[in-house]
Amino acid sequence: MSLASLNQIFIRDLEKLNEELAAYNDETDLWLIAGDINNTGGNLILHLCGNIQHFIGAVLGESGFVRKRDDEFGLKGLSKVELVAQIEETKKAVNTTLGKLSAEDLIKPYPINVFGEEMTTDFFLTHLVTHLSYHLGQINYHRRILASK
Repeated sequence: MSLASLNQIFIRDLEKLNEELAAYNDETDLWLIAGDINNTGGNLILHLCGNIQHFIGAVLGESGFVRKRDDEFGLKGLSKVELVAQIEETKKAVNTTLGKLSAEDLIKPYPINVFGEEMTTDFFLTHLVTHLSYHLGQINYHRRILASK
């Protein structure tokens, strides 16, 4: 996939993440467990932002971002404003980092071994964009389950 396409999909889905966040009628619902869903919408947003800022911003872009993965699932009660700020920082990390990469960078090995085997940067970026999409769908279901109660 081209860098332009990857960037476009990341930004599109991060903007959709902002839309899902805005669609929660009650801000406290972001932090509720619903049915058999073990992660809250708020924690999934933190997870996505931490994941992308780490693997794209820090690893590829050398942004200096330090991931606190436990906080992604442990923090509770952040406001919509605070979550929007996280999403906007994530969009900046994507735009800045992918804007610096070349087509040749995509075929190079990703700088760290994440899954126990070497993979290209293109493969891992594609994985990250599908990971974003997966959790975006979970957030949508979480929000709609709580809205139906």
